[in-house]
Amino acid sequence: MIYVDNNATTAVAPEVRDVMLPFFNELYYNPSSMYPPAQNVAHEVKKARQTIAQCLDIEDPSEILFTSCASESNNAAIFGSAAANSSRKHIITTSVEHPAVLEVCKEMERRGYRVTYLKVNKLGELDMREYVRALDEDTLIVSIMHANNETGVVFPVEDLARIAKETDPKIIFHTDATQTMTKLPLNYQSGLFDLVSFSGHKFHAPKGVGGLYIRKGTRIRPFLIGGHQENGRRAGTENVAYIVGMAEAMKLAAKTHAADSERIRKMRARFENTLLERIPYIEINGRGAARMPNTSNIAVHCIEGEAILYQLSEAGICASSGSACTSGSLESSHVLKAMNVPFTAMHGSTRFSFSRYNTEEEIAYITDVFPKIVERLRNMSPYWDKQNQRPIVRN
Repeated sequence: MIYVDNNATTAVAPEVRDVMLPFFNELYYNPSSMYPPAQNVAHEVKKARQTIAQCLDIEDPSEILFTSCASESNNAAIFGSAAANSSRKHIITTSVEHPAVLEVCKEMERRGYRVTYLKVNKLGELDMREYVRALDEDTLIVSIMHANNETGVVFPVEDLARIAKETDPKIIFHTDATQTMTKLPLNYQSGLFDLVSFSGHKFHAPKGVGGLYIRKGTRIRPFLIGGHQENGRRAGTENVAYIVGMAEAMKLAAKTHAADSERIRKMRARFENTLLERIPYIEINGRGAARMPNTSNIAVHCIEGEAILYQLSEAGICASSGSACTSGSLESSHVLKAMNVPFTAMHGSTRFSFSRYNTEEEIAYITDVFPKIVERLRNMSPYWDKQNQRPIVRN
C-alpha cells in the first residue's frame, strides 16, 4: 500500500509511539492527583508543554493550551473570543476555510454576528484590498488559515495579522495552522498572532490531541468548563500519553524539517511535471501561488474524482478527492468552487499529499499508474472525445 493522503492524517512515528507506551502501563496516574506517582506524571505534561514552546520559539509555555484536536481549538478560539468580547459583532474569515471554522462562523451568524467571507482568485489567493476594506471598528476576530488543506495554498498570515493590528490592536487574529505546524514557521514573538490552532496527527503524533496557542493578554473564555485543568482554561483530565507523544513528534520534526521539506518539495515537483507530460488536459490547482511543499491537487478534465479514487485504491494507492464525493455527497469541494475551477475539472480533482515516509519508488509507481487510470476512465466518459483525445465541446 502506498499512502499519499498525509493532509488527512499521518502515520504515528515509531519514536512517538515508544515514548507514549509507559503512560498506558505503569505511568497511568491522573496528573491532578496529589500523591508522588501522579505528580511525576503531571511533571511529564509540564515537560511536554515546555518542549512544544521551545520548538515553536514561544517564551512562556503557559501560552500553550492542550486540546483534543484542531477542530476543538478552532471552536474554542472563535466561541471563546466572542464570549469574552461581547461588544463586537463582526468576524472575518475566508471562503476556503476548513469546516471547523466555516461551520462555527455560520453558527455565529445564527446568533446575530456579521461574518465576512473573503473570496479567492483562481490560484486560491486572497485579495488584500478586499481584506483591508472588510476591517472595521466592529471587527471582533479575523480567522484565516495558514495553508489550505485541499490545495496547499499558503496565505500571508503575518501580513494579514499586521494589517489587522495596525487597523485596530483590539482585533483578535486567529490562524488555523493545522497543515503548517512543524512545516512552515510562524513568528510568535511578533505579537501579531493571538490564537493559533494545531493538531498532532498532522505531524506524526496520534489522533485525539491538539493545541491552541493563546498569546498572553488575549481575552478568551474557556470553551470546556467543569474542571481546573490547563490552568482553568479547559476542563477535563489531560490526555497524558498523547500530549507526551505530540511533544516528541514536534521535537522530531524540528530535527528533520529542513531536510524533509527540501526532499519532499523536489519529489512533488517531479511528480507534477511527470503527470503534466503524460496526461493531456490536466491542471495543478493552486500552482503559481505559494504552496505547501507536500501538497498536489490534480484537476483531471472529464472524469469523476470518485472513480479515480476507486481505481487508485485497487492499485494500492491511498489518496483523496478534491470533491466532497468521498463523504457521500455529490457536491463539489467548496475550495475548488471558490477558485472557479472549471466544472469539468472540479469533479475530477485528486489530492496527493506526501510525508517524510514517502519514497521516490512510490512516486514513480503512482506516475506510472495514474495516467493509465485517467486514460481508461476517459475512454468511458461521455464528455471525452476518444478519437481526438480531447474534451467534447457542446454548443
